[in-house]
Amino acid sequence: MPRKPSPAAILAVIAFGVFVAADDLTVVSTMLRQIVFDLGIPLPDGLDQAAWIVNVYLIAYVVVMPFVGRLSDLIGRRAVYVGALVLFLAGSIWIPLAGSFNSFLAGRVLTAVGGGAMVPVGMAVLGDVYPREKRASALGALGAIDTAGWVWGPLYGALLIRFLSWRWQFYLNIPLALIGIAAAWWALADLPRPARRERLDWGGTITLSAALLALNIALLNSGDVQSAGSFANLNANPPAPAWPYFLAAACAFALFLWIETRLTATPAHLHTPTSPPPLIPLALFRRRNFSPAVSINFLVGSVLIIAMVNVPLIVNVLAVDVEEAALISGGLLSGTTLAMAIFSFVGGRLTERWRYRLVTLVGLWLCALAFYWMGRWQATAVGDHTPYAQMAWQLVVLGIGFGLVIAPVGTAVINAAPDDQRGIASSLVIVMRLMGMSVGLSGLTAWGLRRFDVLRTQITLPDLPLTDPAYQQAIVDGLTHVTVAVLAETFLISVLLVALAWLIALVLKPDE
Repeated sequence: MPRKPSPAAILAVIAFGVFVAADDLTVVSTMLRQIVFDLGIPLPDGLDQAAWIVNVYLIAYVVVMPFVGRLSDLIGRRAVYVGALVLFLAGSIWIPLAGSFNSFLAGRVLTAVGGGAMVPVGMAVLGDVYPREKRASALGALGAIDTAGWVWGPLYGALLIRFLSWRWQFYLNIPLALIGIAAAWWALADLPRPARRERLDWGGTITLSAALLALNIALLNSGDVQSAGSFANLNANPPAPAWPYFLAAACAFALFLWIETRLTATPAHLHTPTSPPPLIPLALFRRRNFSPAVSINFLVGSVLIIAMVNVPLIVNVLAVDVEEAALISGGLLSGTTLAMAIFSFVGGRLTERWRYRLVTLVGLWLCALAFYWMGRWQATAVGDHTPYAQMAWQLVVLGIGFGLVIAPVGTAVINAAPDDQRGIASSLVIVMRLMGMSVGLSGLTAWGLRRFDVLRTQITLPDLPLTDPAYQQAIVDGLTHVTVAVLAETFLISVLLVALAWLIALVLKPDE
C-alpha cells in the first residue's frame, strides 16, 4: 500500500510551487531591458508599453486570487492547485514563442493566473493538513519560501541575461512546472473533498474582479512613478485620468456588496443555481480576529512598498553611477528581504508559543522603530550623506519586523475561517497585502511629487554666474538634499501607518 504523504512532504511540495511562482513575479525586473529590445518596443516613447510587462502580471495576480481561493473551497484544493500549475506551464511555453508585444502579454497573464492561484490555495492546503496549534510554523515557513523567491528572482534574471537570454527563464519553468504537477498530484491526493459541490457565485466573481481590475488601473494612473523616482521632469506627459477607473471600481464594488449581502442572507440549504453560496461570505469579517488581521495586512503592505521603492530611489540619487546604485540598493534590500524570510519562519514558531498579539506587536514595533531611524536619513551634498552601513543595519531591523508579522497575521485569518472557507480567507490575506502595496505606492508618488515641487523652490543658490562650476554643483547638491528629504518624509509617514496597525493588533485574541 503506498505511503500517505506527511504534512511535511505536502509543505515541501507546496513550497516548491510557491517559490517558482514568486521567482516569476520579480525575475522580469532585471530582464526588462532585453525583453523590450527583443519585442521591438521603441524607447523612450514605448515606456508606457514596457511598464505593462510588469503591470499586467501584478493586476492578473491580484484579480485571480479571490476566484481561485473560493473555487478551491467548492471543488477541492488538489484540482485547483494542479490546474494553477498547468496554466503556469502553458504561459511558460507561450511566452518565449511570442512574436509580438500583445502575444507576450497574453502569456504573462497565463503565468500570473497560475502563479497567483498557488499562494492562497497553498496556504489553504496547509490549513487543511496541519492542526491548529502547528499551522503558524507551516505558514511561517511558506512565507519564508515566498520571500526567498522574491529575492532570488532579480538575481536569477541577471544571471540568465549575462550567460543565456530572458527566454531561458520560461524554458526552465517548463520542467519545474511538470515536476510540480506530478508532485502535487501525488501529495494532495488524500486531501478532504467538499461533501457536495456547490456552484460558484459568478455574479460576485465578475463584479469583484471588475472592481479589483479598475482599482489597480486607477492606482497605476494616479501618479507617475518614474517621475517620483527622479523628480527630474515634473512636466512629463501625465498618465491617463484615474477618476473614471476609481468611479468604475466604486460602482462594481457596490454591486458586489449588494450581491454578497443577498447571498449571505440565504440559508445554506436554500442555495440554488441562481442563489449559490457567496464568493466572500460577509460573516467572515465578524469572526474572531479576522477583520483586525486583514486590516493589519493591508497596512503592512502599504508601508512595505514604501521601503522597497524609496530605498533604491535614495541610492540612485546618492550613488556616482547607475551600476554602483544597482549594486548598493540590491545589497541593502537583500538584507531586508533575507531578514524577512528568516524571521517569517521564526515568527511562526513564536506564534505557536505566544499566540498572535504579542508576536505581531513586537514585529510592528520593530518596523516603526526602523522607519523612524530611516526618516532621519539625510544628504547635504552628493558625497555627504547618511552612511550606507547605517542604512543597512536599520533595513535589517525593518526586515525582522516585517518577517515577525507575516505568520501570526496569516495564521489568525486562516484559523478564523471555517473549514469550507479557508481558500477564500487565504486569498484575502494576499489580496489585502497587495492592495495595500498598490495604495501605498500611489500615495507615496503623489506625496513625493507635491513635496518636491514645494521644497525645490526653497533651495538657496550662491550669487555666481550660471555657468560657474560652483553654481552648477550647488544646484546638484540642493536637489540631492531635497530629494532625500522628501523620500525620508515618507518613512516618517510610515511610522504613523505602522502605529495604526499596532493599535489594531491590540484587539487580536487567542483562539477560542
